[in-house]
Amino acid sequence: MKALTTATLIAAMLAMTPAMAQETASPVGLWKNIDDVTGKPKALIRISENNGEIQGKLEKLFRPEGTEQNPKCNKCEGVNKDQPILGMTFMSGLKKEGDEYTGGQILDPDNGKVYKSKLKVVEGGKKLNVRGYVGMPMFGRSQVWVREE
Repeated sequence: MKALTTATLIAAMLAMTPAMAQETASPVGLWKNIDDVTGKPKALIRISENNGEIQGKLEKLFRPEGTEQNPKCNKCEGVNKDQPILGMTFMSGLKKEGDEYTGGQILDPDNGKVYKSKLKVVEGGKKLNVRGYVGMPMFGRSQVWVREE
């Protein structure tokens, strides 16, 4: 009977391990974003944390040969107007709330618009669900980013 109890406890702990790993997985690191329209990689993004706030910076763009490899954000406004997209902090203000990071914003350099954003680390830290939206999360679009390191 004691062996059965021990085996049950071990099985329960092993079953909880993936859930616990997912809860503690951090979005900090290097990510490849996958375009939600084409399904192809668009960029490498470095996510960092500063004083409990998550931000993302564009490190590399995957652009076709013969196109500008470091375009400027011509459609952006404010401090990002006509600035190079590479190295730009385009995501900021996200703070941990439960199993998500919310309350931030994300810039789409293609159209210069800034959206509210939220993200969630999934699959034990291997993927990141990123949502940009206007008003409420149901009015937006999502991308899945894949961890690179």
